[in-house]
Parts: sequence; structure tokens; C-alpha cells
Amino acid sequence: MKLTKKQAREFILSHQKLIQPRSLSGRDAVYDFIKHVGCIQFDPLNMVGYNPFLVLQSRIKDFKGDDLYHLIYDDRKLLDGWDKCMSIYPVEDWPYFERYRKEAYDRYANNSEAIKELLPQIREDIHQHGPLSSKDIKIDYKIDWAWAPTRAPRAVLESMFYWGEILVHHKVGTRRFYDYVEKHIPQEILGKSDPNQTLEDYLEWHVKRRIGAIGLLWDRASDAWIGIHWMKTKERRAAIERLINKKEIIPVSIEGIKYPCYIRQEEKDLLEKVMNGLTYESKVSFIAPLDNMLWDRNLIEELFNFEYRWEVYTPAAKRKYGYYVLPVLYGDRLIGRFEPRYYKEKGLLEIKNWWWESVIALDEALIVEIAASLECLMAYLGVEEVKFIGKDKEFKKVIKKIK
Repeated sequence: MKLTKKQAREFILSHQKLIQPRSLSGRDAVYDFIKHVGCIQFDPLNMVGYNPFLVLQSRIKDFKGDDLYHLIYDDRKLLDGWDKCMSIYPVEDWPYFERYRKEAYDRYANNSEAIKELLPQIREDIHQHGPLSSKDIKIDYKIDWAWAPTRAPRAVLESMFYWGEILVHHKVGTRRFYDYVEKHIPQEILGKSDPNQTLEDYLEWHVKRRIGAIGLLWDRASDAWIGIHWMKTKERRAAIERLINKKEIIPVSIEGIKYPCYIRQEEKDLLEKVMNGLTYESKVSFIAPLDNMLWDRNLIEELFNFEYRWEVYTPAAKRKYGYYVLPVLYGDRLIGRFEPRYYKEKGLLEIKNWWWESVIALDEALIVEIAASLECLMAYLGVEEVKFIGKDKEFKKVIKKIK
């Protein structure tokens, strides 16, 4: 199959539920979307809500952060876990990550004397007083951990979390409280064996999962493949070849792009709809920095002619745009970006700057759509005032439209 770049864009956006943003509604839709894409990425930065909140507010009408919180910590239909970095995924996917948990147990429980020494005490503390955060455990010395020495209770709790003995029971901000897994995940899930019997099976499953996380993906190094253990380029290419032979993924070519891309077999009907021509109204949505859609930024640049780099870790003097910048989607085009900041105490959304792509003509229809999307962002944040402190005269026309 051969697609135009426009068709490829429309396919990804349809798969991502962004071709008509905020067309989904309700808590069930939050769960259904995450199940559809496999996982969404968590990040602790909170400039206008956490990354998962921003991902969902662009797809779910009237989304509130509590909707996701209840699904994870009350309904237990979703959980915090490692997939693409720290992520949120459906609880029924627990058995598929058995290999990760075994590897973590071998790495931490068997190779760290400090963790071995503290385990009995911390297990007893959780049993007697859980759920607990690391601050609740009064052991103050530090041990070597990850990038730097950290408090021993934190290292032990995180290790137990990685190997699946405990889960995140709830959070207060980004502070995690842990409890034993068997108290909160049904035995019919915990008792399931790993569905992937061999490493090859696992790699095929996870490669296909990542293709589905975006919708359409090529076989090139990118952040889209981060977190798939035991896989380098050779293993990825072999897994893709096996998936093609099994007809579980479909190769597609795209005009002007020399590399083949792949979609899941399950999306064949959607692809045919796109190729037959979609009808939709162009609406505006704001895309989270770590949105699934943006996981392969080189692919986005090829398809949308839009270069996006997350500059959070770029020194201020070297940033091209800003610290925490969101791309702006309009129909099937990325038309600009802006840097927002949320002040909860003031009930204020501040827009520090707005940058248009050079090809954009700002007409009345676009002004209305941007204003409407900003109003949705304000409602999600629970603020009543928006303030623009940048200098772009054209964007000031948008601000005037906000009710």
C-alpha cells in the first residue's frame, strides 16, 4: 500500500483520536483510549498538569485529572509501571511484563547487600502500617542508587516495585505510597503465566505494541523503541520481519519517504477508510510534549514538516523556543507551538509566548478554534483567566475571543 503524506497524517491522527479532538467522553473512554494505545507516558513535571493529563485532555471531552486517578487507584483498571519509561497501562497487561520483573529481582534482590539487609524490616513495616511512602520509614542513611545516592527506604521500595512485590497504592502529588500487589490486583491476573513463552515471542509482542502506541511507525532508531529490554537494531528488525510473515503487521510506503512504515493488522479497516477519503472539520488541540503521537519526532518532522524537540533539559541560553512548549494541531497540520504556565493559587493560565509556523494564515475560523481549545484547557485546569505576556500581535486576536 502506498500513502500520501496527508493520508499518513490522517491515519495517525485518526488512530490517536485526534482527527476530531475531544470527541470521546467519560471515565470509560479514558480507560478505552489507554488500552487502545497500550500505555501513556508519565512525567513528574507539572506545568499545566502532568503529561498523562495533557494527553487525555486533548482527546476526552471535559477531562479532569481525577478521572485518571480513580481508574488507577480506586477502580484498579490501570496501574503505574515501566513500559516506555514510567507509564500507565491496563492492569490486565501485568502478565506480559513478567520478564521485566524477573530481571529486576535478579538485579536488585540478588546483587545488593544493602537491599537484602533492609528487606525484612520494610516488608514488616508495609504489612503492619501500609500503604507507606519512603518518608514514613525512619531509616535515614543513604545507599548508591540509580544516578546518585538516595535514602535507603526509597531504594528498597523502588526495587520491590520494579520486581512486582508492591505497587503504587496512591499518590500525593508525585509522592508514591506502596502496598502489596496481591491486595489490589485480582488473582486471576496475578496467577497468569507470561503469555510470551520465548524471548522472540516477547519482542514481537512489544514491537507490535509500540507500533500500536503511535499507529504508524518505521524501523528506525527513535524514542518510540525506548524501554524494550533485550532489543537492539538487529533484534528489532528480525521481530518486524517475523510479524510481517505472520501477517500481524502491514508494511506501507509513503510518498517522499524512503523507509517503509508499518501498521497493525487490526488497523487495516481504518487505513482503508483514510485512503477512501475522510471528512472532518478542522479543530484545534494542544499536544503533550510526551504524547504518543510525538514519540518518533523524526517521523513527525517527515510527515508534518514540523520540528519538535522537548527543551526541558536544554540550557536556557540554547533553547530555540521555551522550557515547556506544546505543539498546536489544527486539522491534520501542526501549525505552531506555545509555552503555557498554570498558577493554581491565582486561577490563572499564563501564555508566555506563541510561535506560528510560517505557512499559517490566521483567518477568523482558526482564531475561533484556537480560542475554543484554550477555553477547554482552562476548564480542564479549573481557571477562569488567561493572560498572554508575549509580543505576537496576531495571537492577541485569539485572546480577545476567549469568553
